[in-house]
Parts: sequence; structure tokens; C-alpha cells
Amino acid sequence: MGSSAPHHAPDSPWVQVLDTQDMDQHALAQQGWALHYEQLSPGQFKGRIHQVQLPEVTLLREDTSIALRQRGRLDDSVYGFAMALQDSPDLFFNGQRVPAHAIMCGKGDEVDLTTPPHFTLIAVVVERSLLNPLWERMYQKPLAHWLEKQLVLQTTDIKAQNLRDLQLTVLDQASALAHRQHDPQALRQLRDEILMEWLEALPAQVDTSELPNLERRKKLVDRACELMMGHADEPLSILEVCSRVGTSRRKLNYCFQDVLGTTPIKYLRSLRLNSVRRALRQAAPGETIQDIASHWGFWHLSQFAQDYKHLFGELPSDTLRQR
Repeated sequence: MGSSAPHHAPDSPWVQVLDTQDMDQHALAQQGWALHYEQLSPGQFKGRIHQVQLPEVTLLREDTSIALRQRGRLDDSVYGFAMALQDSPDLFFNGQRVPAHAIMCGKGDEVDLTTPPHFTLIAVVVERSLLNPLWERMYQKPLAHWLEKQLVLQTTDIKAQNLRDLQLTVLDQASALAHRQHDPQALRQLRDEILMEWLEALPAQVDTSELPNLERRKKLVDRACELMMGHADEPLSILEVCSRVGTSRRKLNYCFQDVLGTTPIKYLRSLRLNSVRRALRQAAPGETIQDIASHWGFWHLSQFAQDYKHLFGELPSDTLRQR
């Protein structure tokens, strides 16, 4: 375990560096945010959070070892800007595939991020009360309306690399200053320097014409997931799901690949296995693996145990003993 943030006055800077081996603990450790993670690729979870809280701005570096879907919210009053430290073809943000050298941005009332294994995210989260006047000073106009959406915006490879280098440098420098609890002017200068770098990396023109199509595909995927998880003990066939959401099997598969980079069947199996794992960790005395597995639609226990071990690297009985 790394160090966690001490208690400070609301406006005091603080630093958190935390190493985790539990996905749910990792999600909960990101202070002030409500996030929920699902494991999508095989392996044991290992993560690290490096978070620096400055007045009206949070700087973040997050390292994770396995593929995840991260969902939740930051806050209605903040905007987030994020980028992968290493580009990956298997990164999706709010149903949009993220190309190389791209910035993920938008209002913090919704987060939906699907990340590949061995992934590092850098991000800055800024309060509207700071971003709005800064934006007006920089561009002589109000905050862009497209920031209310969740967007993937292209920047240049040079700007992307400069941004990555500066974010890592500022994280270290701000951490050192915050630990010493002095020189607020130096902290503000660092904060403003990194925030300006993020804003200046954004493109001059933003085209949102494709957003309605993207949002429709994502809504279809979300409806299908909700429907499938609502019948966990008796999983619906894909044809039944298609009938209920009003689409063809081909379109459903296309939408899942487009939004999450996987198939409906594979994604649903991962969700159900994640749910079993959480239930095993919270099992009541006398509750059996078979009880929990069947509740989530796993009736063939030998195949279930094999699938479980493949995803999590341990048997269901190992998880139950650790609760």
C-alpha cells in the first residue's frame, strides 16, 4: 500500500499515492468521485493512483494492469480532460474509440471508459468556477458548449507528447510542494501551467455532427446490458435481447464492437463473473458457491469454475475463503 491523503481543510492541497491489488478498493480510493469498475481481461488486478488536489483542480495519474470498464461520475460542477500515456487501439470513451494522440474531455456528470491491459491514464479535473473565466480570458468568448458533452478530440503528436511530459513533471513537483505545505503561489503557477497546456492542446474547431449517431449506439448497448443483467439467473439469448431492444443481431454486435470493443456474449459473461466475485466476497455464513453461481446464471459448475479462474487467476473457493 502507498500513502493515502491526510485530512486537510477543504482548500488545502493534498497528495495521494496508493498501490492497490483490489479493483473495488481502487475505484473507491479516488476521493470525491463515484466510480464502479468491471474486470474485462484475465489476470490479477494491480493498480496505482497518484492524485494531487490543488485549489479547484485535481491532477491524476492512474495505472491499471488489466482491461476494465470504468463507469460513474465525478461531479456536476467539474470538467475533465484525459489522455492515455501510451496510445492503444483498445481504448473507448463514452462509446467512442480513442485514436492515437487524442484527448478525452467533457463534463464530469458521466464517466464511461473502457481501457486495455497495462494502461496509464493522465488527467486533470477542473471546477467550472476556475475554467469559465480562464476560458473567457484565453478565447474572448464563453465556455464552449461542446464541453457539456463527452468528446474525443484529436491533437497533434507533438502537443500530446508535450502534454504527457508536463503532466508527469507537474504531478511530481506539485506533490513535493503540497507535502511541504507552503508556497501557495508556486502551486497556483504549476496548476495554471498544466491547465493552459491542456486547453491549448485542444483543436481550434470541434465538429459534433457525429455525436447523435454515437449516442444512439451507446444507448442501445446500455439498454441491452441493463436487460441482460436484469435476467442474470436466466440469461436471455442474444435473439431475445435483440427482440426486446428492437434491433438485429448484426447491428447489436456491431454496436458492442463499436462502443466497447467486444461482443455482447463476451461482455455479459464478464459482467456476471464480476458479480459472482463480489457476491463471494460478501457471502453470508452458509451461503455456497453453487447458490451464488446459479443466482448469476452459471449452472454448469465445472465450466463456471474454469471461466472464473481464467478471468481472475483464482478459483471461486479461493475468493470465498478470503472474504
